[in-house]
Amino acid sequence: MRKVVSPNKRRWTRAAFVVGVCLTIGGGVVGRSQTDQTTEAVMKTRASGSFEVNLAPLPLDAKAADAALGRMSIDKVFLGDLEATSKGEMLTAITGVKGSAGYVAIERVGGKLNGRSGTFVLQHTGTMTRGEQQLSVMVVPDSGTDQLTGLVGRMTIKIEGTKHLYDFEYTLPVK
Repeated sequence: MRKVVSPNKRRWTRAAFVVGVCLTIGGGVVGRSQTDQTTEAVMKTRASGSFEVNLAPLPLDAKAADAALGRMSIDKVFLGDLEATSKGEMLTAITGVKGSAGYVAIERVGGKLNGRSGTFVLQHTGTMTRGEQQLSVMVVPDSGTDQLTGLVGRMTIKIEGTKHLYDFEYTLPVK
């Protein structure tokens, strides 16, 4: 029996494939991204630099208040290729096993990315299993505004001593 795939599903599958290919190819590559009505050129590039972060505890809902759960505000200042500030919130969970924990966070970033102005949202998902860390920081789809509309990307964070560094691999429609 032949499986029937709707034209919308094919269009989104094709778009996801093209974006996936663009994200895996090295910097400076121009590709094509399929959207609902148009095809536009995208440029893959990289931004790097440092950031300062201020975390502050926030109250939890009384039912969720537990020594193992936490909620914090995030305030960042990015320097380097990303000249921006961000505000967000983080939820944390610490287990009874030393070095095991998890967090999720959302932060809205506003400023300039390699000279292009706008805002976008980053979504963090982090886990630590007995000291081994895994972290994913992705741009929320379709969250880019102004000159950052169409932004797709992934950020890696590295901490060296007390210094926080970022490496941001992203694609944007060509101007």
